[in-house]
Amino acid sequence: MARSKRKKRLSKSESYDGPEVQQPPVVDDDQSTPAPNSTSAAEQLQQWIGRWRQAWDGFWFSPRAPQMLGWIRLLTGLIVLWTLLAWTFELSTFFAIDGLLPLDYRTQLGAKFAWSHLDWFASSPSGLLAVHCLAMIVVGLFASGCWTRVTSVFTALLVISYGNRSIGAGFGLDQINVFLCLYCAIGNSGGSVSLDRWWRERSRDGQTQSALAKNVSTNIAIRLIQIHLCVVYFFAAIGKLQGDTWWTGEAVWLSLASYEYQTIDMTWLANYLPLVGIMTLTSLFWELFYPVLVWPRLTRPLMLAIAVPVHLGIGLCMGMMSFGLIMLVANLSFIEWNDASAIDNQ
Repeated sequence: MARSKRKKRLSKSESYDGPEVQQPPVVDDDQSTPAPNSTSAAEQLQQWIGRWRQAWDGFWFSPRAPQMLGWIRLLTGLIVLWTLLAWTFELSTFFAIDGLLPLDYRTQLGAKFAWSHLDWFASSPSGLLAVHCLAMIVVGLFASGCWTRVTSVFTALLVISYGNRSIGAGFGLDQINVFLCLYCAIGNSGGSVSLDRWWRERSRDGQTQSALAKNVSTNIAIRLIQIHLCVVYFFAAIGKLQGDTWWTGEAVWLSLASYEYQTIDMTWLANYLPLVGIMTLTSLFWELFYPVLVWPRLTRPLMLAIAVPVHLGIGLCMGMMSFGLIMLVANLSFIEWNDASAIDNQ
């Protein structure tokens, strides 16, 4: 009886057509759970190097429109032209063979390899004046952006030559003129604000050439100006830190009260010596931290804004307006010029 019931239940289970019952999966204890993807130290280092390489290439080799470099070329050329014009009135006094700067003066100062084309005409006042006038014509063409690829190179060589000949009588203006003209010769400084561009726009295919062309050489020139300017400020600050008057806050007062450089009487600041101390320390820390704070977009406007009263103050109060202006021209390299109409031309 029991056996017949068991057979009947078995036959019913074999004939069941309903949905299949899902059985839980069998877990194999011998297989371990796969670990999440992990990057090895070598791969992380490779990725880090790749990011820095990409940033380095973007910093130096990204195409840039030439507007700002064109303005730097124009303003630098005008200041260099003014410098040469100032030399004109005392040309023989300084550069003649019997002048205040004898030919062997550079050797005595440790610059015996400093070349200058003015050495060839030191014994001829008329020849000296002729090559000087020719130099002013070349610089004038450079400032106006005429045949810029050629005149920029000759202008850089001329500025170096005058700087070498005036060793002992030059100052910071000549040094800033040199590196700005040199970097304008590297980049496409005639691509904007120039006669070269004006002529191209009026050429037969001017419609296709009217757009400003971005190129890598312009970006390299701007980057070199920026880095060189940071180096100038940093070492100027280091030099100031070696003197006691900058630590005590007296340096600005001693400069303003000196009758040797004074063009505007600022001795009334003697009644506000705490203000003079603040001006001194602000100028010192601005120069010292300029190479760091001028790069971030957040602090860059502040650093550029401080540059204006600092350099205009030097120009107005100490009779060095050309130096103050050329420093402001160099600071223009940190102003971004975004032009949607510019096209890439690497």
